[in-house]
Amino acid sequence: MTVLTLPTATIKDLRAQAHHLDPVVMIGADGLTAAVLKEIEAALNAHGLIKVRAATDERADRVQWLADIADQLSAAPVQHIGKLLVLWRPMPKKMREEREDRRPGPKTMKVVKNSSRGGQRPEVKQIRVLGNERVTAGGKIKRARVSQKSNKKTSPR
Repeated sequence: MTVLTLPTATIKDLRAQAHHLDPVVMIGADGLTAAVLKEIEAALNAHGLIKVRAATDERADRVQWLADIADQLSAAPVQHIGKLLVLWRPMPKKMREEREDRRPGPKTMKVVKNSSRGGQRPEVKQIRVLGNERVTAGGKIKRARVSQKSNKKTSPR
């Protein structure tokens, strides 16, 4: 497999995103084993951008591990700082089956209500609207009424 190469601007953006991440895989004293590679593969599929912590003090080993991981898993090495290795790979598309009998689910709508006082910030709410509901101009939820059928029309004479 081949190592992904990224433009410098993309690498800078990925470094910024990875700053707040915690390491999800740790390479122990045994080094880069098949089990560790399998865990890194699963983490890349799940997250796309991951940090890996290496438990060795040898910089040459960490550099070699980063190159090996990137080559074997078709990932892009983003950063190697200290004992942390940052890797990125685009997440695979998830295959979902579309059911024909499926109906639309609830929608989340944003409702903004202005304050009755002039200088106050408007109040923003997230409201879940079901299929039989609608949001009025005032931000209230109204349910669809079930039309009542007359007994006179349906009863036999």
